[in-house]
Amino acid sequence: MENVEVFDSPGKGRGLRAIKELWAGDVLFAEPCFSSVVFDSLAANVCHCCFRRQPKLQRCGQCRFAQYCDRTCQRAAWEEHKQECAAIKSYGKVPNENIRLAARIMWRLDKEGGVVSEMQLTTMEDLEDHISDMPEDDLKELKVDIHNFLDFWPRTSKQHTVERISHIMGVINCNGFMVSDQKGLQAVGVGLFPNLCLVNHDCWPNCTVILNNGKIELRALGKISEGEELTVAYVDFLNLSEDRKRMLKQQYFFDCTCEHCTNKIKDDLKMAGAEVEGVKVPEDKVKEVTEYSKEMLQNMEKARLDGNYNEVVKICRECVKKQENVLADTHIYQLRMWSTLSEVLSYLQFFEEAADFAHKMVDGYMKLYHPNNAQLGMATMRAGVTHWQAGLIEVGHGMICKAYAILMVTHGPTHPIVKDLEAMRMQTEMELRMFKQNEYVYHSMREAALKNQPMKMMAEPVEEGIKSLFRKK
Repeated sequence: MENVEVFDSPGKGRGLRAIKELWAGDVLFAEPCFSSVVFDSLAANVCHCCFRRQPKLQRCGQCRFAQYCDRTCQRAAWEEHKQECAAIKSYGKVPNENIRLAARIMWRLDKEGGVVSEMQLTTMEDLEDHISDMPEDDLKELKVDIHNFLDFWPRTSKQHTVERISHIMGVINCNGFMVSDQKGLQAVGVGLFPNLCLVNHDCWPNCTVILNNGKIELRALGKISEGEELTVAYVDFLNLSEDRKRMLKQQYFFDCTCEHCTNKIKDDLKMAGAEVEGVKVPEDKVKEVTEYSKEMLQNMEKARLDGNYNEVVKICRECVKKQENVLADTHIYQLRMWSTLSEVLSYLQFFEEAADFAHKMVDGYMKLYHPNNAQLGMATMRAGVTHWQAGLIEVGHGMICKAYAILMVTHGPTHPIVKDLEAMRMQTEMELRMFKQNEYVYHSMREAALKNQPMKMMAEPVEEGIKSLFRKK
């Protein structure tokens, strides 16, 4: 590879470092998936070849499980699916996504060996499985998966030891990577990317990972010097240091010693109280509202999972009212409420109110996130679109331009989201010129356009956006 090399990272094991100077937006490497599968929960809604979400899909006539956009996708997927197809027919049922992914990996290893490309920097055998670090409950689940894998694995395929199967399952558990839909907006599957497994974690990383046209890209967030270790964030920075450390230990079995965790950088902002007319709110009041907010977030999430969006709005409004003038605009529980309110109110087409909360959310994010953080870019884009829909064209265009600048670094010009954003940027720029020439004419034309072609319902809010592309248990 022309940009990276494997090295021994002190205290971390193997890692990757830059072998030349790099700049924001540079692609350090792009890697196709070794193997991937659609999530069990979305198996009937997503193409098993290109991972597009489609209202109508064509089902495989043999196993009656795999779904495809059309014959083109079905033919393209057949080489990888044919052994899985026969195994499902013989087994009589469909195993879970872990077993399906492990089987696909092992069929490919049996056919092509451990290294399938000259660009591959490591083998499956050399990747960590962390089985010895797993807690008892996870080990029980692993044993059940291995038992079911052995029942599913065809007698006509090459037979493997339990140790080898366990290793592959362990690698999937701690190195599985989210595969997103065609727009990159929702995780729809899980896959394994061997080179990516070598990139170590930092809570304030110098790189980001994005899935673009079937390949993952490791992209620089800023200047990277020759010899500098390459890092990505395994968990969202919008958590307290102790919470991030706990999640990393639970999922990836290491203790984070990065600067931001060690020094608890920005933790004070994330739990801060407000200042009212230059006077700080008493700590006990801040603590009281923080505990209340934590409870309300759990209630809100339950209502959201049930699809009861009116209840979500009711809970959020009550909570936001209590948070006002008590919690700072960087307090993470207030930011989560604003984020949910802006998203759900947009879905319910209360665009002006949604825009107000979206603006507050982005202002808070900008004080916490890295300036080129992908989450910040996506949130700014959504806020810009919400302002545009509310008829607030000046603010909307400004936010869309800010989002475009960030996502050009994190996603690149060929990513579907950035292409859509470029079209929005041009559209809002044209509307802004019209607005500045004559506000009355602009609003009259906008109202007429909306009457002739009513706005469609926004996409339904998903349980969780892709805040971390690394798979969670």
